[in-house]
Amino acid sequence: MAKEKVVLAYSGGLDTSIIMTWLKENYDYDVIAVCCNAGQKEDFDAIEKKAIATGAIKAYTVDLREEMITDFIWPTLKAGAIYEGQYMLGTSMARPLMAKKLVEIAEKEEAFYIAHGCTGKGNDQVRFETTIKALNPAIKIIAPWRFWDLQSREELIEYAKSHNIPINQTTEKIYSRDENIWHISHEGGELENPWNEHYDSIHVLSVPPEQAPDKPEYVDIDFEAGVPVGLDGVKMGPIEILEKLNEMGSRNGVGTIDIIENRLVGMKSRGVYETPGGTILFAAHAGLEQLILDRDTTQYKAIVAQKFAQLVYDGLWYTPVREAISAFVDVTQKEVTGTVKMKLYKGSAVAAAKKSPYSLYNEEFATFSKDDVYDQSDAEGFINLFSLPLKIRAIQKQTVEGGAKEHEALERKVLKGIDFVG
Repeated sequence: MAKEKVVLAYSGGLDTSIIMTWLKENYDYDVIAVCCNAGQKEDFDAIEKKAIATGAIKAYTVDLREEMITDFIWPTLKAGAIYEGQYMLGTSMARPLMAKKLVEIAEKEEAFYIAHGCTGKGNDQVRFETTIKALNPAIKIIAPWRFWDLQSREELIEYAKSHNIPINQTTEKIYSRDENIWHISHEGGELENPWNEHYDSIHVLSVPPEQAPDKPEYVDIDFEAGVPVGLDGVKMGPIEILEKLNEMGSRNGVGTIDIIENRLVGMKSRGVYETPGGTILFAAHAGLEQLILDRDTTQYKAIVAQKFAQLVYDGLWYTPVREAISAFVDVTQKEVTGTVKMKLYKGSAVAAAKKSPYSLYNEEFATFSKDDVYDQSDAEGFINLFSLPLKIRAIQKQTVEGGAKEHEALERKVLKGIDFVG
C-alpha cells in the first residue's frame, strides 16, 4: 500500500532539516520538499540535493521573485501600507505566496498533508495556515513546533548532531533570519534583551549609516499608475528595479530599522529589518502621491493603508476585504505617474525632486508673488463660511453664560433682601 505524502516547506535550514527526519520517524510519510526562491541568497541546487540526501522522495525549487513583486509588493507599495509605522512587511508578503505554491504542489502530487517549520509563538504559522485553509480546506496541516518535545534551537542543534543531519547553525551564532528580494529580518540572540543595542555585525545587506559614503547618491525612479517601471529613464523589469535599488540603498546605509512590534499571537517581539530598496521605493511613491492626490483621497487612503498593513501582517491576503481595499487603491493610482529624484545619504532616502503630467501642484496658484489666478480678497468670504459653525457656537455659549450671570445676580439680590428682613 502506497504511503501518504506530505509536502514540506523546506529551506534546508535548522528547523526544516530537523523536520525532514522527524516526519519520517514519527509518521512514516513520503516527504516532498518544496523550497521557495523568494530572492534569498542560497544555493538552491545544493538545497535540493540535501533534501533528497536527508530523506525526501522529491524536491522542488519554485522561483517566486517576479510574482512576489508584481502581485504582492507592488499592491502593498501602492497602498502605502507599513505595519505600525515602520515594518515594510517583507516576511508577511512572502508567506501567502509560499503557501499558495505549497497547495498547488500538494494538489499536483495528490498529497493531503502540508508541514511547516513555523514556531507556535510566531506569526508565520498563522500566515501559512490561513492561506492553506482559504485555498484548499481539505489539506491537513502538520506543525511540529506545536507538539514535539524539542523546545529550543539549542535542542534542535543537539537533535541534528545525534541524527547526523548537516546544519550550519551553532549555539554561538543563533540568529533567526528570513531573507527575500524585499528584505532580511534578524531575531533572537542578544536582540531578545531590548536594552542591548544591536551590533553592526548583524548587517547582511546594508552598511551601517556611519560607514556609508560621505557623498550623496541620486537615482530617478519612473512610475506608471503607481508601479515602478524604470530607473534613470531606462525601462526595467520588476526584479531588475528592485535588485538595483537594493544595491544602491545597501551601500548608502538606507532602510535598517530596529523595532519592537506587536505580534498577531499577542506578544511583543524585537527585530532588526534591512529593507534598502523597499525604503527607497516607499519614499519615492509617497513623494509622487503628494503631487497628484487631493486632500480627501490622501487622508482616506492613509486610513485604508493602516488596515491593509494589518491584513498583510496577519496573513489575510486571500480575503474579500483585502481585495476590496486593493480595488480602491488601484483607482487612486490611475494618475500616479511621473518621476521622483531620490537622494540617498547616510541612511536617509529623500524625495529631492518630483514631476508628473497629472500634478495638482500649480506654481501660478501657489506662488507668493503677484498672480492673476488667485484673488486674495476672496479668502475673507471663504473664511467666514468655513468658520461659521465655530462662530455660531461661540455666540450660543456667550448667550448661555450671559443668562447664567443674570440669574446669579438676581439670586444674590433675593438673598440679600432676605438677610435684611431677618
